[in-house]
Amino acid sequence: MNLATSLESIKGVGPKTASQLRQAGLETVGDLIDFYPRRYEDYSEVVSIADITPGKRTIKAKVDTVEVKRVKRGMTITTASLVDSSGGLQAVWFNQPYRVTQLKSGDEFYFSGNFEFRYNRYQLANPSAEKVSDMPVQTDRILPIYRAIKGLKSQLVRTLIVEMKSLISVLPETLPQALIDQEELLDRATALLRLHYPQTISDIQTAKRRLAFEELFQLMLASRLNQDANRRLEGVPMKFDLAATKQFIEKLPFTLTDSQRLATWEIIQDLESSAPMNRMLQGDVGSGKTVVAGLAALTTALNGYQTAIMAPTEILARQHAATLESLLAPFNISVGLLVGAVKGKARQLLYDNIQNGEVSVVVGTHALFQDKVIFKSLGLSVIDEQHRFGVAERQKMVDKAHRMPHILTMTATPIPRSLQLTVFGELAVSVLKDRPKNRLPIITNIVNPVSRAKAYNQIKQQLDIGHQAYVIAPLINDSNASDKKSIETELKRLKNSCLGGYAMGVLHGQMKADEKDQMMIDFKAGKFDILLSTTVVEVGVDVPNATIMLIENADQFGLAQLHQLRGRVGRSSTQSYCLLVTSDSQKPSKRLLEIEKSNDGFYLAEVDLQLRGPGEIYGRAQHGELNLKIASLADTNMIATVQRAVEQFMISGEDLLQYKQLAAAVSRYQRLTTLN
Repeated sequence: MNLATSLESIKGVGPKTASQLRQAGLETVGDLIDFYPRRYEDYSEVVSIADITPGKRTIKAKVDTVEVKRVKRGMTITTASLVDSSGGLQAVWFNQPYRVTQLKSGDEFYFSGNFEFRYNRYQLANPSAEKVSDMPVQTDRILPIYRAIKGLKSQLVRTLIVEMKSLISVLPETLPQALIDQEELLDRATALLRLHYPQTISDIQTAKRRLAFEELFQLMLASRLNQDANRRLEGVPMKFDLAATKQFIEKLPFTLTDSQRLATWEIIQDLESSAPMNRMLQGDVGSGKTVVAGLAALTTALNGYQTAIMAPTEILARQHAATLESLLAPFNISVGLLVGAVKGKARQLLYDNIQNGEVSVVVGTHALFQDKVIFKSLGLSVIDEQHRFGVAERQKMVDKAHRMPHILTMTATPIPRSLQLTVFGELAVSVLKDRPKNRLPIITNIVNPVSRAKAYNQIKQQLDIGHQAYVIAPLINDSNASDKKSIETELKRLKNSCLGGYAMGVLHGQMKADEKDQMMIDFKAGKFDILLSTTVVEVGVDVPNATIMLIENADQFGLAQLHQLRGRVGRSSTQSYCLLVTSDSQKPSKRLLEIEKSNDGFYLAEVDLQLRGPGEIYGRAQHGELNLKIASLADTNMIATVQRAVEQFMISGEDLLQYKQLAAAVSRYQRLTTLN
């Protein structure tokens, strides 16, 4: 047996079991060994029912009776009477109707859960249940619980892992021995044995520390090697025009914030270098990233090179194009807009003008990636909301330049420090911390759905003094498969409320591009008092007169998305409000409580990382490939430790290729994280 051995050749794995394992993504012995437990159940202290006390408890008991009841809103409550030689008690599960088929009367199980006083009686709440006859000996008293992908049973995984114990014990090391000694890490084989066959809680902790270190070391070493590679690239140095920059800034209808000035200076210095810029400009909603990008485009155009600016939506692309056109018009710098709605002769003319260099700044969506888009001299690539674009898409833009262009990525989703050091380690980072001085914090309140009428009255107060409002719903049309609110339903509800007499517009993703653009133009012009929309308004839409937003089913949105949506209001000196209507009258989630108390996107990004993991921040196309099974990108202490270890490894001059498995993982991460 070796890591490449098919699981079908393992004793006890027939065609049906092999098919189930394949559906869960497990085909080889190596796949199974690297399939880590999701959690553990500690059966080291089993108490009798007569001796049970409140808290996390484990009992060994037989099932007497079990039944399931349906209550309001489709919720199910499953109850079972459990007995042992000392007495009996009740266990209850919420929304787990499958327990009825699992818990056969007369069968004996280990039940582990919280014993607490609920609904006027003591009961075991939502306990795990492991059949006594299924408890394999090799787990001793701590039982690994594996993810139930496609219905995969933990008991099956544990049974198969037993067959691999001898192989795991002789697995080769993947990290330099000097590093293991210095950081006092377990060797890899011991770590895997302790993870799958723990004897104590301490075993699990030391195993996780070793494997988390290895995962972060691979990722951060890849990022460090990318940094070195970036420094060796030959770019296009740009000359700084002080007079033109001063003129640009003087013509602005507002004063640049201190962080805008600093970011602009950092970018200009990068543009002057012969090494291509690879910088991320991160700033909270409304912090003024477009103006900073405009200054970079100005410098690029004055040096005879073109700028491409990619935006994830047509609405945002049009908004950027309009802003940049007004900023750059005094310098006779031509701005072109390439989106799906530009067709026929107009599109061909734009292609021609990009190729002959008459258009200096091109703003567009994914249309910019097309082969027909040929630049005469692309010198700067600006990627807005960079996490919306995959690595391959960003690479296509780079490939359109004759020489390596300067790259500026922008995001309104602040990147936590830990992600900056790992996934985005090869990027220089500029941060727009300041909001314009006249902006007030948005007052955010969680609204129970029974209090919706009160929320509508608050919107009415804003409309009556001449302001406008957004109402956000997650769906376009009603769906039997979901209890989420739809624009269809909300439009009827609004018209039958105290807001019925106000002009309402509708915006959603199924509308044609020109219809969406016209709706935003009309809303900005004040033709509608209320814009009822899906999350299509999440990014970049700027209507200063809109001062209040109501978000339906707010608890079903991610924290970063809620913060982005909220950023559509609060874009003037007027006090603005955001009302988060929950789906039901249950206690609000942690993320709603966090966004209610804070307007700080950087703080919320850190919370989001802890609650949801890196996927939301890192991006749709990439986060599934991060493959971090143990390490947490919120563990700043571990990241700092690994960062020092990476630097020491680089200084040591050791040959990475002598560690084949490490080198392969690093190479994969290099391809994944590089923005060049």
